[in-house]
Amino acid sequence: MSAKIRLYVDAPLGAGQSIPLDKDQAHYLFGVMRQALGGHVAVFNGRDGEYLTEITKAGKRAGELTCVEQTKPLQMPPNLWLMFAPIKKARTDFIVEKAAEMGAMRIVPVNTEYTNSDRIRRDRLQAHAVEAAEQCGGTYVPEVADLCRLDRLLADFPEDRQILFADESLVGARAAIGAVDADKWAILIGPEGGFSDKERARLRAMPNVTSVSLGPRILRADTAAVAAMTLWQDTKGDW
Repeated sequence: MSAKIRLYVDAPLGAGQSIPLDKDQAHYLFGVMRQALGGHVAVFNGRDGEYLTEITKAGKRAGELTCVEQTKPLQMPPNLWLMFAPIKKARTDFIVEKAAEMGAMRIVPVNTEYTNSDRIRRDRLQAHAVEAAEQCGGTYVPEVADLCRLDRLLADFPEDRQILFADESLVGARAAIGAVDADKWAILIGPEGGFSDKERARLRAMPNVTSVSLGPRILRADTAAVAAMTLWQDTKGDW
């Protein structure tokens, strides 16, 4: 048995476990996807892996799934955070979606001196992370943190987590990521206006920062996020 539909649920998973569906989930499965009793859906909750389930109750506003068997164990991503300055709505959504697809453990929006957008809806971005995990076959959903100021984040930043700093002023510089002995990492991507001199100086003075150039051209923030994660994945990731 297999299922073409994957769904994130906030409920414990295990053989024989019943999973109640809320109104939105029921509408999606029975109204949009035209599923019926006896159909199969793959579900995951970010904790118990993926399970094949059978539809045991179906209604317009509610329903129920019953776990049949586990189809994937929980697959944790690398211990990698993506820290980025929010930009326009659609591009911020893109960054969150790609970070979830590429295996970020945590997504941290940061407010820098040149950040254009100083507000986010964390719940909406978290929903995008869930949707990305549903689509890419992942069993883990990264947490999207609340927006925080970069200076405050750096003031309390854990010393055992290495920062890969995408510094647009270092054209041609190659980072020796593989030479850095660290299990915990965070990628930092700046806003469309780049980092201020003060922010750049502070980052360069931190002992747990590795600076890197992403090439001779100035990349959009959403492109830079994907490029930096690809660079990190190539050396330290989970291919």
